Amino acid sequence: MTQKKHSNEHTHTDNRLISLKIEKPTNLKNDILSGLTVSLALIPEAIAFSFVTGVNPKVGLYAAFMMGIITAVFGGRPGMISGATGAVAIIYAPLIAGVVTAGKAAGLSADAIMSDALGHLFGAVILMGLLQILFGILKLGKFIRLVPHPVMLGFVNGLAIIIFNAQLGQFYVGGELLASTPLLIMCGLIVLTMAIGMFLPKLTKALPATLVGIVVVSAIGYFLNKSNPGSVRTVLDFVQDNDATITTIAAGLPSFSIPTMPFNLISLKLIFPYAVLAAAVGLIESLMTLSLIDELTETRGNGNQECVGQGFANLINGFFGGMGGCAMIGQSMINIRGGGRGRTSGISAAVFLLCFILFGSSLIEVIPLAALVGVMFLVVIGTFEWSSLRLHGKIPLTDIIVITSVSIITVFADLAIAVLVGIIMSALVFAWEHGKSMHAKKEVQKNKTIYTLYGPLFFASVSSFKDIFDFNSDEEHVVIDFINSRVWDHSGIEALQNITERYQQYNKKLHLLNLSKECAALLEKADSIVELSVIEDLEWHIADDKLG
Repeated sequence: MTQKKHSNEHTHTDNRLISLKIEKPTNLKNDILSGLTVSLALIPEAIAFSFVTGVNPKVGLYAAFMMGIITAVFGGRPGMISGATGAVAIIYAPLIAGVVTAGKAAGLSADAIMSDALGHLFGAVILMGLLQILFGILKLGKFIRLVPHPVMLGFVNGLAIIIFNAQLGQFYVGGELLASTPLLIMCGLIVLTMAIGMFLPKLTKALPATLVGIVVVSAIGYFLNKSNPGSVRTVLDFVQDNDATITTIAAGLPSFSIPTMPFNLISLKLIFPYAVLAAAVGLIESLMTLSLIDELTETRGNGNQECVGQGFANLINGFFGGMGGCAMIGQSMINIRGGGRGRTSGISAAVFLLCFILFGSSLIEVIPLAALVGVMFLVVIGTFEWSSLRLHGKIPLTDIIVITSVSIITVFADLAIAVLVGIIMSALVFAWEHGKSMHAKKEVQKNKTIYTLYGPLFFASVSSFKDIFDFNSDEEHVVIDFINSRVWDHSGIEALQNITERYQQYNKKLHLLNLSKECAALLEKADSIVELSVIEDLEWHIADDKLG
């Protein structure tokens, strides 16, 4: 039985228009080396998102460490990487800005203002975590299964474009494009990183190609900066571009503390909207990433467990000075494509990141941005589903529209909004197509006309349903047989009421046959709205007809 099931699943995968699967063996060496590569890619993004939020880089680095290790241990998707993300950072940025503005208006010192702002941030992150844990306990993570495949493709393509756009900022300093020499050097190092990442696996798979690319380009960048200082932009240069007072990314261990915010209703009202929005966006992005990795590896993660893991990680973040976060599509793709499959990959990524923060900051600070940009460009190439560009004429036009719409909304609006819009569009298309399938078989017997319905009766099929009946020519008693149909919503009830009144105008009586228990219960609840004769079978009489 197991062998047969596996064979069926394999056949199903081979027959798909688009196969996302990445073949990689699962072993400890791959997990650890892939985790090391991921840890290097986590650092600049954690720092960048800290500046987006308006806090010290160590707040983002702590978040990346705690999100990474806690979700790797307790989450529902081995191999998925979590950390400080732009989606969450953007949500909390207005909260920080608002508290800072209020503090300045009150005449507080700079230290007091930042302490108050961080207190509100950490309080919101704690509340965010509690909401996500509740979401998981209520087992609402299963609703990710409602996401159609076209929405997933649009999500993936949109994220690839976002990741690409995010790297373009590295070519600018202070809003100005790099000078010609540093720009040419940076482009050359990016190309070298990508070449190593693309061609090294064809020679050997003993080491992750992306890690080798980072090491080689870092060595070249180090010697170039020795001979011509400033010719190669590094991680430390990026930090100082945003805050010249920061001289190192080194930090100590995160420590426990209660957020320093007033515990009253006013503060709760302030942080609650941000916490709810961050919890929703974080879970949507995490569950969508989980679903993508499921397809890449043809394994199954646990959405509800991931919700709890994400929530627990954010809860701990709030008490240990992290800005919170969620799953990271880019770093997860680096991990999966580098061979990281088990929980060890996420744990090692977080541990290596912490070691770099504590002991190896000097090594990280000299890594050229070009190496990390090159790695992320490889992620873009691997993430974008190029075969989706060739789907025109092979899948319904509505699916093409959904894919394109979700991609565009993901780029120009928000990931969560894009997914929700895509689901709504797909649901409306489904409803429209099923609504058009409503039809009936007509049969005349003595003084009754029998209509046997085929298709669901709901809001999208109401128009087709009403066009079925011949009110003038039908017999005195009209029977609608629901053996192959169901009433799904209030629009269906209203449609029944409408044709009942139409038949009454012709002094004819309407009867319903073979209603399901659910349909009968629905009509019973609407008894004050719809007054119909419900019969069990065709051997009926009209002794107690309600419409008589």
